[in-house]
Amino acid sequence: MYYSDYNRPPEDREPVIETNQFHVYDSEPPKKTKKGGLGKFLAVGLCCAIIGGGVGGGAVWAINRFGGNTATIYEGTRPSAVSLANVDGKTVLSAEEVYASNLESVVGVNGNVTTNVWGQTVKNAVSGSGFVISSNDTASYILTNYHVIDGVTDITVFFADGKSYDATLVGGEEENDIAVLKIDQGNLRPVVLGDSDAINVGEDVYAIGNPLGELTFTFTGGYVSAKDRSVTMSDGTVMNMIQTDTAINSGNSGGPLFDKYGQVVGIVSAKLSSSSSSEASVEGLGFAIPINDVKDMVTSIMENGYVTGKPNVGILMSDVDESAQRYGVPAGSEVLAILDGSCAQTAGLQVGDIITAVGDTTVSSSDALKSAIKDCKAGDSVTFTVYRSGETLTINVVLDEDNQERQDAMNQLSEDYNQQQQQQSQPQQGGNYYYNFPFGNW
Repeated sequence: MYYSDYNRPPEDREPVIETNQFHVYDSEPPKKTKKGGLGKFLAVGLCCAIIGGGVGGGAVWAINRFGGNTATIYEGTRPSAVSLANVDGKTVLSAEEVYASNLESVVGVNGNVTTNVWGQTVKNAVSGSGFVISSNDTASYILTNYHVIDGVTDITVFFADGKSYDATLVGGEEENDIAVLKIDQGNLRPVVLGDSDAINVGEDVYAIGNPLGELTFTFTGGYVSAKDRSVTMSDGTVMNMIQTDTAINSGNSGGPLFDKYGQVVGIVSAKLSSSSSSEASVEGLGFAIPINDVKDMVTSIMENGYVTGKPNVGILMSDVDESAQRYGVPAGSEVLAILDGSCAQTAGLQVGDIITAVGDTTVSSSDALKSAIKDCKAGDSVTFTVYRSGETLTINVVLDEDNQERQDAMNQLSEDYNQQQQQQSQPQQGGNYYYNFPFGNW
């Protein structure tokens, strides 16, 4: 008899076969006689003990359905709170600890932004991010990007706990894209600054910021993709940057970039994105200003309102036009105007001089001239190679300090020069015009 005989009519079933080893019945098997209750109890208890051990302390749910069938669901337990870790520069923190230990130090910077990236009106939209760099009993200082607050009035900063404070601009450095804000609220928790020179390519880094101006206090992570990247900004300024694949978007600017120890190693500043003319999308290319590059500048701004020791020559300058170069005039930076009493005037520079080199560094443009002097300080003596009326000269210049007084004087010199050029651009006898080339002051 086969087991399939149970599904056949009785008259079609095979006869009963009886052996000494086992019995097969031509009808449904008889019910088994219940045996020792204690043994069954012990077996069930053993099974429960095994299941309980496998769950590891989790809860066990038994659901009875359809006359006794049982489905078991296992529910685990875990701690939900993350303790605030001590940022000591020696202990590697988990991503959760980096976020929890630094969240209260990060802010959203509101610069009168009322719409998000989709053009929708939103409450408390932010134009960028920032972080508490220092705090005393009565006030706190916040570091952000210069481009976040450039031209902005009525600056407000928001914290993750919902509190907001009016902020004033202490000072900024546009060329290095940093700005320091001050709020009248003391005893806040500042971040711990790390050593950006010590980070390695491939190391974990994290950012806290406000992407899209609305997704506030978002945490993202990635790797250091490269160090010492020379990145040309939209205004032509060349900056040294940390490259990372950490997700960075509009609204993250000015926020902190943390290393695996929970220390700030960079200021999130830019993201390279695809243009309308590019067929391929660009992802994972974000940049941050190394904190070591601006530490001294930030301290100087907090103490003086500006970066002390920054050099200034006292000239208005412009690139030599390409048409002039066809007639043997060298490429370089042409002196358009000189500030009275400046180091340029003292050294003997003249209007019309073309600066072609600083020391051993060739200068082919005004931006190149700025770059050649970038690492110098006020009081340093530098040698300019100058082309003047067909001759090449060398002039030693002791650099002035670029303080607020000097900036005001240079702005006035620029205004005077512009007015003079506008007057000269009026139609002259014979219908001639003078073309006003773009220039910069320095």
